Amino acid sequence: MRNKIIPYNPILKELAKKLRKEGTPAEKLLWKHIRNKASGVEFHRQVPIDNYIVDFYSHEIKLVIEVDGGSHNDDAVYLNDILRQQKLEDFGIRVIRFLEKDVNADIVNTLRAIEVLVGELLGVSQHPPNPLQRGDV
Repeated sequence: MRNKIIPYNPILKELAKKLRKEGTPAEKLLWKHIRNKASGVEFHRQVPIDNYIVDFYSHEIKLVIEVDGGSHNDDAVYLNDILRQQKLEDFGIRVIRFLEKDVNADIVNTLRAIEVLVGELLGVSQHPPNPLQRGDV
């Protein structure tokens, strides 16, 4: 099935490219574990959608993964996150958020949460494999 194209602001392409090269340690750690369809679907990093750039996006299942740093504790940033998430959901996109500190401290459970949601979105009812059993961690 062909992926539905979601509009994006072309001005964001260069910034997204720059963000792909930089990335936070938590984003790099998570990318190491979800790239190359490791979770069963393909994710892309720093993807422009509408007027936003999301951390990770799977076109196949319309799932965004966001890794929130300390700045997301600020009320203005938090309000922007809510508005942004609502806009993404208006496009039919599901959003899952993780705190940067949680990704760094507990990658196993972060991956497990992603795999459970990916399974739900794919319509797979089986329990996902334990990342430790695959030797990923």
